[in-house]
Amino acid sequence: MTLSDPKSSPRTQFTFDIITLVKGTTIAEIISILASPIITRLFGPEAFGLAALFTSITGIVGVVICLCYEPAIVLPKSDEEAANVFGLCLLIAVCISLATIPLFFVLQQPIVELLNAPQLGAFIWLIPPTLFLSGTFLALNSWNTRTRQYYRLSIARIISSFSTTGTQLGAGFLGYATGGVLIGATILGQFLSTVVLGLQIIRDHLSFFKQTITRKGMAEAFKRYSNFPKYQVMGSLINTLSWQIPIFLLSYFFSTSIVGYYSLGMMVVMVPMTLIGAAIAQVFFQRAAMVKHEGSLYSIFLEAYSFLMKISLFPLLLLAFIGHDLFVFLFGPSWGEAGFYIQILSVFAVALFVTSPLSSILAISEKQKIGLVLSSISLILRFISIYIGGILGSAPLSILLFSLTGLIGYGCSGIYFMHLAGVEVQKTLKIIMINLLVFLPAGLIMSVSKILNFSSALEIILATFLLLIYCGYLFKTDTTIRDIVRNYPLFK
Repeated sequence: MTLSDPKSSPRTQFTFDIITLVKGTTIAEIISILASPIITRLFGPEAFGLAALFTSITGIVGVVICLCYEPAIVLPKSDEEAANVFGLCLLIAVCISLATIPLFFVLQQPIVELLNAPQLGAFIWLIPPTLFLSGTFLALNSWNTRTRQYYRLSIARIISSFSTTGTQLGAGFLGYATGGVLIGATILGQFLSTVVLGLQIIRDHLSFFKQTITRKGMAEAFKRYSNFPKYQVMGSLINTLSWQIPIFLLSYFFSTSIVGYYSLGMMVVMVPMTLIGAAIAQVFFQRAAMVKHEGSLYSIFLEAYSFLMKISLFPLLLLAFIGHDLFVFLFGPSWGEAGFYIQILSVFAVALFVTSPLSSILAISEKQKIGLVLSSISLILRFISIYIGGILGSAPLSILLFSLTGLIGYGCSGIYFMHLAGVEVQKTLKIIMINLLVFLPAGLIMSVSKILNFSSALEIILATFLLLIYCGYLFKTDTTIRDIVRNYPLFK
């Protein structure tokens, strides 16, 4: 049985699928971006820090809530086999969520004391249901990716963003500007997006699932894709922990306010990743999995790499010049330190944005063991970097060392991904150099503005003007960008 048709032109379909996901993601991000200057004036850094701690804890366990079987939903040629992997994921999510109830009951006090966040204790009980939502969403998300129902994913993201942001604004204006409100709003958004995907899949595929999903089928899927839990669980845990290490260590060494500065800075850094990088990652995974059965990964990898570099390097390097001033202008005077952090993180963010969406090539090539090694090295380097800054009493130093080690780690990982795709390093270096040369005039202009001590407002205006020029250049020279813009509803 075939629930999706993967036989369209690869380049046309790749662009179309990105456009479909980007539409929903863009609307979702616009909602969050427009609301963020208000939310950051209603909620202080401490509230953001508390929410970041909760999200970090659920994120670590949530990434393996399905034992990493969910990517395998996309891989089988047979939809019947994929359905049994889907059923297996849901079953595992239920079991692990239930198992965490007594675990977090016992660990509640040690977690609160270790993280130096007594207010977190009141929300530990929310972790198990949040994990169940996370596991269910992962399985539903992978099934929609397999069947190329990207429109549904777009709608789910819009609903999640709208409900989360609306709850935060409503509670904030009513005077309930606490970290607990931020936590509750996030859970509500996740719940609604999961329900939206679940109801649509039940409507379309419930009878197929009833006929197809069996104990024997799930047991066979459990064995067939056992490399995912064997290697990817530990790799995903380590990779996620390496991302959350700054949150935990900054809380341990400093305060939840410092965590709040860092989390807002990273949230802004991750806007391009959320806006389009995640869409490219999802489409790349589906298309590359298909291409692997047909032939080479070379073309689709190189196309995705070039596109990611074009849309990330220029804007993120501009942030290195105006981060502090931009944050004060957008979010208020109390968030200037977060802007300073983003200046430190900007170059690392380019490496993250370009490399991370392509990491699914490890799963496609079944190289989970190598992924485990790469994630372990990253965790060790990040722990050391934050720890050094912590014992020296300098949060900016911790962020700087974290940024440098991340840049090196993602650079090395990217080289290995190129090897798996059969892409020569020289080709990607050429892409990087071309994009650096395109940025060079803007970089010189911003450097002169710093030397001449332009006002903050003038620097922001100048950077915005340069970014608009670059967007025009991309529209003129890149066919994928033109397709995205022309097919986006706001431009029709």
